[in-house]
Amino acid sequence: MNHFKPGLFDFLAELKNNNSREWFQANKERYKTEVQEPLLAFISAFAGPLGEISPNFVADPRPSGGSMFRIYRDVRFSRDKSPYKVHAAAQFRHREGRDVHAPGFYLHLEPDSVFMGSGLWHPPGPTLGSIRNAIVDDSDGWRAAKNGLKLSGESLKRGPRGFDPDHPLMDDLKRKDLVCFVNTTQKAACRTGFFDRFASTCRDSAPFVRFLTEAVGLEF
Repeated sequence: MNHFKPGLFDFLAELKNNNSREWFQANKERYKTEVQEPLLAFISAFAGPLGEISPNFVADPRPSGGSMFRIYRDVRFSRDKSPYKVHAAAQFRHREGRDVHAPGFYLHLEPDSVFMGSGLWHPPGPTLGSIRNAIVDDSDGWRAAKNGLKLSGESLKRGPRGFDPDHPLMDDLKRKDLVCFVNTTQKAACRTGFFDRFASTCRDSAPFVRFLTEAVGLEF
């Protein structure tokens, strides 16, 4: 099944060069047909494979408040007042998660930047502390969970307080983000088979997501 077409990326590229309310309103129907509807269809279709990975993660195809991120930027605290994001994205997070700090799986669609991800991005201090404690308490389980994955994100320059500075997993204990990404291309995203590749990537990172989920006290 092929959900995405080149028109999705063409629209986002044009939006980047015309990031104004006037342009967006004039092209809103294009946004709906080329970006929103294909992504919502992808989300709806992914409910089946996601349920096989874990019944506690959600694929919600609602256009607002579901798995798809809003196209509108929050500019209240930003110097950049551009009103729209220039990418489309979806996060499939735990049903108990109230916001994006819950563990989850992620899809990012942007011209020249398409990737699949999983984990926790910028979790708050208490959540990060719980994960660090879980890594120390079950180091072998953590090594097995992240086996074969390349973790990304920001890290502390020094080890976190309260942890042995010589701990063999100090590089992971320093992490401020617990995420892994798999990069691909917009051409690949538009090919038949991308849906299956995304599902396979999520299955591969499921042990990693399971560890994080259980570390923060949720059921995988």
